[in-house]
Amino acid sequence: MPDPHVEDPLGAFCAGPRVELTGAASGPLAGLRFAAKDNFDVAGHATGAGNPDWLRTHGPADVTANAVERLLAAGADLAGKTIMDELAFGSVGENRHYGTPLNPAAPERVPGGSSSGSASAVAGGAVDFALGTDSACSVRLPASLCGLYGVRPTHGRVSMRGVVPLSPSLDTVGWLARDATLLGRVASVLLDGGGDASPLARMVFPQDAFALAREPVREALAPAVEGLRARFEDTSRASIGEPDTPRALGHFLMRSANVQIREVWECHGAWIDETQPDSVVLDRQNMIVGAESTDEGMRDARAGWDDLRVWIRARVPAGTVLCLPTVADLAPLRGASNEERGAFVFPSLCLLAIAVLGGLPQVSVPGATVDGLPVGLSLIGSPGSDERLLALAASL
Repeated sequence: MPDPHVEDPLGAFCAGPRVELTGAASGPLAGLRFAAKDNFDVAGHATGAGNPDWLRTHGPADVTANAVERLLAAGADLAGKTIMDELAFGSVGENRHYGTPLNPAAPERVPGGSSSGSASAVAGGAVDFALGTDSACSVRLPASLCGLYGVRPTHGRVSMRGVVPLSPSLDTVGWLARDATLLGRVASVLLDGGGDASPLARMVFPQDAFALAREPVREALAPAVEGLRARFEDTSRASIGEPDTPRALGHFLMRSANVQIREVWECHGAWIDETQPDSVVLDRQNMIVGAESTDEGMRDARAGWDDLRVWIRARVPAGTVLCLPTVADLAPLRGASNEERGAFVFPSLCLLAIAVLGGLPQVSVPGATVDGLPVGLSLIGSPGSDERLLALAASL
């Protein structure tokens, strides 16, 4: 549980003394405060990665994560490390060891994960922006549920050095903020080269993506969708998947998960077997597909993913933007049943898998509310179009 001597009404920050660092005296982010998910290393401090046995079996980090170093050099101050799902392997933000951070936009509901504490800290005003990681969903989903702006960059455009891996083929550093302009300012510090300056000239509204969202979400997002449609002369409603085939959108999650679970085990299986951590998530039986995977199984999993990556990228050429709901439904209630959580998670992760499989940049913006609860609208672009997407989000 959080240290009672440290004020944290959101329950967003890690227990014990805060990990705080002062940034450079000047720079493009001077005067701003940020938080970092507890899978980012800070030299001299142990990284907890959301699990007390991980914390117990790992010593202080030797170096600080590249993303944290860059933000400090740009003048931002680190205000603390935040609670997360165990090893970032989760989507709703409930951690049975450290609790569930508050969703300030919907206090009776989950904040979303795995970057739960980062989203809570930003939405609650404790910091100006926060670092998270996004492998399958973990920045974009909590951004949507907490009414924030969140970005998953093009895979490989932000250094993962000094970040505890989950699934290297999927892992990205992402970040959250309360306004899109700040999201772009942080991007200018974190993004490496490889940007694509092609103007955004065409917008596609994938019919199959909207069909996965519940009707109240679609209806609430309709005004924002029409506003975006009016900005582009070239628009269409083409599907992103291929219905009634293995390329149907409903299969996207399975394709990414088949690779992810195997890579999670490659990264952490030996530690799980040796440590036997107190966890229902980090358990051999829970990860049996990865634990019993063969070289042939990994090749088959990657082949299915590669097929979809080519398919997706062909539908998002340079200059094209996909517009779709970030998630399929409203945030589940805290303590909801596995069945209720599953009804939210599966279609939502299918939507979020588009950018994951394609290695594409995605920005989630606060699109609307349903009964006072936020729902996000997402923009997905071609590889390297991160800056253009962020500029479009800031112009909305």
